[in-house]
Amino acid sequence: MSTLNELPVVVIGAGPVGLAAAAHLHERGIAFTVIEAGDTPGAAVRQWGHVRVFSPWRYNIDPAARRLLDDAGWVGPDLEGLPTGAELAGTYLQPLAQLPQLKPHLRYGTRVEAISRLGLDRLRTAGRESTPFLIRLADGDELLARAVIDASGTWGTPNVLGASGLPARGESTVAAFLEHALPDVLGAARERFAGRHTLVVGAGHSAANTLLSLAELAEAAPDTEVTWAIRTTSPLRAYGGGDADALPARGALGSRLRAHVDAGRIRLLTGFSVHALTPTDGRVTVVVRHADGGDESVTVDRIVAATGFRPDHSIAAELRLDLDPIMGATRALAPLIDPNEHSCGTVPPHGVNELAHPEAGYYAVGMKAYGRAPTFLMATGYEQVRSVVAALAGDWAAARDVQLDLPETGVCNSNPADTATGEGCCGPAPIAEPAARGLATGISGGLLSTPLNLVTLDAAPTSAQAGGCCS
Repeated sequence: MSTLNELPVVVIGAGPVGLAAAAHLHERGIAFTVIEAGDTPGAAVRQWGHVRVFSPWRYNIDPAARRLLDDAGWVGPDLEGLPTGAELAGTYLQPLAQLPQLKPHLRYGTRVEAISRLGLDRLRTAGRESTPFLIRLADGDELLARAVIDASGTWGTPNVLGASGLPARGESTVAAFLEHALPDVLGAARERFAGRHTLVVGAGHSAANTLLSLAELAEAAPDTEVTWAIRTTSPLRAYGGGDADALPARGALGSRLRAHVDAGRIRLLTGFSVHALTPTDGRVTVVVRHADGGDESVTVDRIVAATGFRPDHSIAAELRLDLDPIMGATRALAPLIDPNEHSCGTVPPHGVNELAHPEAGYYAVGMKAYGRAPTFLMATGYEQVRSVVAALAGDWAAARDVQLDLPETGVCNSNPADTATGEGCCGPAPIAEPAARGLATGISGGLLSTPLNLVTLDAAPTSAQAGGCCS
C-alpha cells in the first residue's frame, strides 16, 4: 500500500450528504475524518428547523446510513411522513453521528481555511497525483488526506439582493433590516415581523414558505403587512402545478400562496429589480430601477432576501478546478442541472465521472456541486457520494452505475402547516397543464392556466384581489 492510500479521506461538512459520505466510506473500509464548522451534525439544517420538507422520509435517508442505523437498533420514522429540518437533524443526523463507527472521526467547531497539495502550488505538475492533500484549518492545525470530499454546501453564501448579480447600492449599510432565507417568522423571529411591513424578495420555495408564515402572522398580529417582489412579470413558476405535482405537499404550497395573493393578503410586485437600499427613519427604502431607466421605491420595515445561494470555492483556490463559467459546477455536470432545461426531478443520474476535476481526488458534492443551480435534492447528493466513494475504493463498475428514483417534479420544501393532501379551506388546486421542463425554481411545469391579477410597484390591490374562500 502506498503512503498516500494510508491517509484518510477528509470530508468537509457533517450535514446529510457529508454524513452519508462517512457512512459509505466506513462500509468500504476507507479511513476518514469529517470536519464540521458547526457545533453539531446538521448545523445548517437546524437553522431552518421550523420548515417541513416536501419529500417523504424515504427520499431523505441515505441507504448506507440506514444500514448502519438499523444495525444499531434505530427505530426509524414513517417513511411516508414529511420531516421538518429539526426532525431531520434530531431523528436522523444526530443518531447517525453518534454511532461508534462515525463519532470518533467527526471534528466539530472546525473550519477549513484552505486546501492544497503538500509542498505544491497550483502550477506544479510533477508528482501531483501521488502527493497528499494539505487541509489547513482555521485553528492553525493541518491535516493530510488521500482525497477530499467537499460537502460544505452553500448555506453560508447567499446570493445578494441587487440585480445583475451585484449587491444593491447601500446593501451593506442596511444589514440591520435584512434577513436571509427562511427566518422563523412564527417562532424565534416573531417579534421582528409582528406589526411590521415585510418585503420578501425571491420566487423560489424559500420565499413561498416565508410568505405563507407571514400571512399567518398577519391574521394574529394587527398592522402586519406582507409584500412579495419578483424579478419576472409572472409568479406562475412559484405557484407550480397544484394537483399535478408528484409531491402533494409542494403542490399545496403553491395553491395556498396563490390564494393569499388573489385575496390581497399578500401584495405582489412584479418586474422588481433592486437597485439601491437606504435607511429611512428607522425603516428601509428600496429603490427599483426599470429597464427604461426609471426608478420607483417602496419603504418597509424588514426585507427577507430569499434569492438563493452560490458556492464559495475560495478554499480550493490552489487546486485545479474546471468549473463551468455559468453554473459554477463542473463542466460535465453543468448541462445536466441547468435550471433553464431541468427541474429537480428531471436532472439525470450522475456520479464520479461528472463530478471529477483535473485535481484528481477532489470532489465537491451535494449543494456545492450544483453551483448556482437551485435544483438540488438530498437523494441526488446521496447517490453522488455513493459513486465517489465506490471510485475511491477502486470499484469503478459500481461508481459508474448511477441510478436515481425521484418524483417527476422534484423535492424542495414546504410550510409545516401543509398537509399531504394538497387541499385546504380553498379546496383542490386548479386544473394544471401537462408537465414541462425549464423552470428555474425547480418546478417541473404543470403551470396554472387561470389568469392572475398582478400589481406593479406602488399600485394598490384591485378589487378582484380583495377576497377569496379563505377570507
